Amino acid sequence: MTDFTDAVLATGRKRRGKSSRPASPMQRREARWGYAFISPWIIGFVLFWAIPIGASLVFSVLDFQLTDPGATTFAGGSNWERALSDPDTWTSLAATFRFTVLFLPLSLVVALGLALLLNSRHLRMVGLFRLLFYMPSMIPLVAGILIWQQVLNPQTGWVNKLIGLTGVNATGADGIRWFDNPVLVLFAFSFIGLWGIGNAMVINLAGLQGIPTELYEAAEIDGAGWWRRLRSITLPLLSPVMFYNLVIGSVLILQYFVVPWVLFGATGRPQGASRFMLIHFYQEAFVFGNMGYGAALAWFIFVVVAVFTVLLFGTSRYWVHYGTERS
Repeated sequence: MTDFTDAVLATGRKRRGKSSRPASPMQRREARWGYAFISPWIIGFVLFWAIPIGASLVFSVLDFQLTDPGATTFAGGSNWERALSDPDTWTSLAATFRFTVLFLPLSLVVALGLALLLNSRHLRMVGLFRLLFYMPSMIPLVAGILIWQQVLNPQTGWVNKLIGLTGVNATGADGIRWFDNPVLVLFAFSFIGLWGIGNAMVINLAGLQGIPTELYEAAEIDGAGWWRRLRSITLPLLSPVMFYNLVIGSVLILQYFVVPWVLFGATGRPQGASRFMLIHFYQEAFVFGNMGYGAALAWFIFVVVAVFTVLLFGTSRYWVHYGTERS
């Protein structure tokens, strides 16, 4: 044991001596070139991320009005107290979570289903179908929203016309008013979101193509059917990709803004169903000019998104499987 201990201590001394050795001129020159190449990113991060984040934290403890910056005073934690006691904050949070519960699972399932379909070896013109399903995600979002506003029009929209062709007389004289019902408007938002689901589909497709085909061939030899192969091979090996889509999708949905803002502005129509957290923040900060209170709301949204993301990472150990991990 003594010889082994001496060897370990000697190795530690060698490593410490090597790490304390000054860098050579070539290493210093390489380090300078490395910092030079990443300096545009560092400058952009400091100017457009670090400084605004620090400024918003400072604004959250100030009574700062955009219309009268000279009258700014220290507010302490009053903005935070107002954010937590404001009924509009919790109403917007509830509206955001209702849409998240509806759209997030739907988007994950549809993106996975399309990827499975477009990864099939028996589908003809698969490249064309991949292009067609991905193209909507390349269309500018505002243009796509305006298109869907006409598609879901109660009188002239083709969605109501297709429903009428089925013989279901549920549209009424004026048709289904998708944007006037607090429940149907969430489905309307989901239609718009599913139209641009091409990015998640492509990520799932890349994950599917990275699964070794030998596993499927061995499963077929053993008599495993399609459902057994999906449950025992595809989903476990694709779970890291699915987890990535889940985290990114949840972060984006919790910051849902553009679609309800283009359609309804800050009105919250219908009946507050479209007043999401970011709509509430934007109205307070940039419409009413309450920048201090708006900064507190921004940090409140950050905390909500961070907590939700941490919970997702906490659950990942039970269903996300990595190929290199040991059981």
